[in-house]
Amino acid sequence: MKAVRFVEVGKPAEIVDVPQPTPGPGQVLVKIGGAGVCHSDLHIMDEDLGLKGPFTLGHENAGWIAGLGQGVEGWKEGDPVAVYGPWGCGRCHTCQTSAENYCENHASLTTMGGGLGSDGGMADYMLVPSPRLLVPLGKLDPALAAPLSDAALTPYHAIKAALPILTPDTHVLVIGIGGLGHMAVQLLQALCAATVIAGDIDEHKLAHAKELGVRHTVDTRNVDAAAEAVAKLTGPRGAVLALDFVGAQPTIDLCVRVVGRNSRITVVGLGGGTLHYRANQPPYGCQVTVPYWGSRTELMEVIALAGDGRIHPQVEKFPLEKALDVYSTLRQGGIKGRAVLVP
Repeated sequence: MKAVRFVEVGKPAEIVDVPQPTPGPGQVLVKIGGAGVCHSDLHIMDEDLGLKGPFTLGHENAGWIAGLGQGVEGWKEGDPVAVYGPWGCGRCHTCQTSAENYCENHASLTTMGGGLGSDGGMADYMLVPSPRLLVPLGKLDPALAAPLSDAALTPYHAIKAALPILTPDTHVLVIGIGGLGHMAVQLLQALCAATVIAGDIDEHKLAHAKELGVRHTVDTRNVDAAAEAVAKLTGPRGAVLALDFVGAQPTIDLCVRVVGRNSRITVVGLGGGTLHYRANQPPYGCQVTVPYWGSRTELMEVIALAGDGRIHPQVEKFPLEKALDVYSTLRQGGIKGRAVLVP
C-alpha cells in the first residue's frame, strides 16, 4: 500500500510502498477514510523533535475498523471510528482519566502517537495499538471528520478550561484562523456568548472568519495597530482570553497587550515566540497556559458537537498521491481550513 513517510529531519516526506499491517493481539486495523494535514507535520520535517524515522505521517485520522486482533471486544469490522491522537502509557493517573495528552511517562515512551513516531494514517490502513484509542464516529463522514481529532480537539480543550470567564459581556481574541483557528471560532460561538474577535495577517482567512459568523476581525500584521483595534472593541476591560494559534513573537506580544486583568493567555501555536514577564505585564491576575491536544472524552464531546451540526470543519480533500503538493501549499498558507488526504 502507498504511504506518506517521514524519513529524517531536513528532508521532505516521501510517498512509498509499505506492507499492509496485520493486527496482533489487542490491536485494531483501521481502513483510513481521511487523514488531516497539519502544520505540525512541517515541524516534524524541519525541526529535531526527537522523533526517529522512518514512519508514516498523519495524526488526524478517521475511518472504519478493518480487522481486530485477538482479545479485542466491543468493536466489529465496519464500525466508523476516529483515532485519538496522543498515545500515552495507558497506565498512569492522567492516562486513566483519559488525558493521555498529559501522560506522566511521556519522556520514556518511544512515540507520541500515530504519525508522531509510530505509523500514522496517511496510508490505506493504520494499525492502532489499543482499542482504547478509538472513538465512535456515528454517522459522520470520516473524510470530513478526521480534523476533529486535532484541529477541533485542541482548541476545544483550551476553550473548555476558560469557559468560567467567558461570560456574555466579555471578548475573546483568536489569532490565526487556519486549521485550528477556524474551528476555535466555531467552538466559541457554540459554547459561550462571549464576543469573538478574529486576528490574522491573511485577508482571505479573515474573510473566512466572517463567513463563519465572526463579526469583528483584525489585521495583525502591525502589532501596534492591531492592539489599538482590539482595545476599541474591548474597552478598558481588555480581552478576557487571547488564544494564539501561531505562537510567533509578534502574536505573543499582541496577546500580552490586549488582555486585561483577571484574564487568560493561551498559546497553542509552535511559532517559537517567548512570553516575557515583568510586574503587571501580562496584567495582574492573568493566567498563561500552554495546552497540548485534549483528552479522549473531550474528543467524544467534539464529535457530539459535529454530529449535532454545531461545528463544521472546512475541509479540502486531496488524493493521497498529492500529499507533497499539499505540504507545499500548506507552507505557503494556501489551505483554507484543513486539507485532508483520502486514500
